[in-house]
Amino acid sequence: MRRLTLGLLCATYLCLSLIVSLTLWRNGGGWGAGVAALVGALGLCFAFHGLIERALETGQIKGDVATIREAHRILLTQVEALDARVTEIFEAVADDAQRSDDLLDEVHMLETLVERMQRRLDEQGDAPAFPTRLGGDARQAPALLETVREALTENRVDLYLQPIVALPQRRTRFYESFSRLRDEGGRVMMPAEYLSVAEPGGLVTAIDNLLLFRCVQIVRRLAKQDRKIGIFCNVSMASLGDESFFPQFLDLLTANRDLAGALIFELGQAAFDARGSVEARNMGKLADLGFRFSLDKVTDLDLDWQDLARSDVKFIKVGAQLLLDEMTEVDGRLILRSLPDLAAEDFTQLTRRYGVEVIAEKIEAERQVVDLLDLNLDYGQGHLFGEPRAIKEAVLSEAGPPPNLIRPQFVRRQAFG
Repeated sequence: MRRLTLGLLCATYLCLSLIVSLTLWRNGGGWGAGVAALVGALGLCFAFHGLIERALETGQIKGDVATIREAHRILLTQVEALDARVTEIFEAVADDAQRSDDLLDEVHMLETLVERMQRRLDEQGDAPAFPTRLGGDARQAPALLETVREALTENRVDLYLQPIVALPQRRTRFYESFSRLRDEGGRVMMPAEYLSVAEPGGLVTAIDNLLLFRCVQIVRRLAKQDRKIGIFCNVSMASLGDESFFPQFLDLLTANRDLAGALIFELGQAAFDARGSVEARNMGKLADLGFRFSLDKVTDLDLDWQDLARSDVKFIKVGAQLLLDEMTEVDGRLILRSLPDLAAEDFTQLTRRYGVEVIAEKIEAERQVVDLLDLNLDYGQGHLFGEPRAIKEAVLSEAGPPPNLIRPQFVRRQAFG
């Protein structure tokens, strides 16, 4: 195509030169002038053609350079994006590696605790003394204790969560965690059953620690989903006062102090009131890390609110029926029997003055909710809003290492997995 175009242009230049030379010859210029005009015209035409061709080539080169520059810019942008992605991957890998190291430390910590506890149990003997207050056939206690220890050793421990909702919207704001043991046949053992032998058998701290470990796992799982929900985790005064257990417990929480806003430790009112100086001091150490406390099994609303504030108790759980029984009308004014000088609707204002929120628990019926709203409560818990549900093992495994912490060489000696 380029050769054809060049041929046509040359023919055009030749025709123009002949026309110029013939014009000069016919006007009396003679043959010499005509030939000179022909040669000069051809030279001018080809010179002009060279200028045009050079200009076109220059324009094409500029276009090619601009195209190359644009391609280089796009390539540079892609390289920068790829570098940023690689950096993110390396940071994610480094973060996962750090988490794995932290979890491995926790596993080692738990194993050390288990070995200490098992040595203590071995020193006590296979049949610890069970107080008569436990009730039932005392001869069954050693067998039940062995069932509990096997459930812990074989990791037949399930984590149950029950929602705590905001009122009146009923949006889930917290969960309370419960531990359930399963015997060899798969039957679920309720706390009232296994705690009767776990407490005198020295296994309560083992259960507390395993429950805490799994609460940490589920909080991590919820954090990955950007769900700002807290977990109430039961802890016994025996655990807070155990000189060998609590330092390990504190180390575990120190390594996870970033979860302080999501873990609330729950104690019974009677246990809290009977706490000693050691337990109070250890509660203070947890509070220094940012962890908060809750009281459940509240039987008396006339509480020492200043003591609760000093102890970093931020929640109290009161049974719905107890609250309803406390409400009475005097002279057209709704009050609480335990606090007759205070209007019922001002009860939550009193508690909030000391930084304490009230949770009505064991709510079973809609009518209870309607009546309890007269107290301006913010939170409710009970089967009406959701029963405790077992957390699947797969959910826990996504948040950390497998909960079964048993190593073959430790199975015979450990109290739990």
